[in-house]
Amino acid sequence: MRHVIRAHLKADVENKLKKRQNEVNRKRTGGSLDIEREWKNARKTHPLQVVLATLKGMMGVRERCMYCLDSHGTDIEHFWPKTPYPGKMFVWPNLLLCCAECGRFKGSRFPLSDDGQPLLVDPTVENPWQHLDFDPITGNMVARFDVQVNDWSPKGLKTVEVLQLDRREALASGYRKTFMRLSALVEQYLATGTPIATDLITKLWEGDDHGLLNWCFFGSGQTMPPFGTLRANHPQAWAESIAALEMLVNP
Repeated sequence: MRHVIRAHLKADVENKLKKRQNEVNRKRTGGSLDIEREWKNARKTHPLQVVLATLKGMMGVRERCMYCLDSHGTDIEHFWPKTPYPGKMFVWPNLLLCCAECGRFKGSRFPLSDDGQPLLVDPTVENPWQHLDFDPITGNMVARFDVQVNDWSPKGLKTVEVLQLDRREALASGYRKTFMRLSALVEQYLATGTPIATDLITKLWEGDDHGLLNWCFFGSGQTMPPFGTLRANHPQAWAESIAALEMLVNP
């Protein structure tokens, strides 16, 4: 996963979404709301087509799913599910881009904390790696252990559980390949003797299909070879890399 910057919708599109949401709220109050029919009818309209196009644009040319970053994002996903939360059905910050597999796993599952806060990662709101970790041996995403509280991240645990991020063989294979590709790039630069950080980061960013650079430079990966070697033996290149990545992976 990676943090995704949410784009702004054009004012006319956002206004049309607000009108639809107001109509949903009115029907809900009156007891006449058919959630699936309402969404199906709206999905065919121009404003929702613009929403989908905007979400795809947020994910770059490959239009990857915002949850797994592995498969093609095919449809609009409601972070707070439209059932049982129709009050957020047409709210722009609640709409994400999702692949068919992540959508099927998540469905209407939406665990909440005791104080009513989501226990799933919203990649457009937060840095997923604050809650997730990566196992380079298996290629699985797992919950992050928070040493400050001496426990696993609750949001990480639930995100992994709901999206089955530790049980999807094809997903794990994609993440492992990306990690191996990034590692090979760092090893090549280490072999030159004096890594040039700007060149390195450009190649790493182009090769990072799964948002792993945050883990490699800011998470547990920074202690593992070859990233740990770069950090220990070339502190200036490491510091320059960190500075460049801060603007890319932690906007």
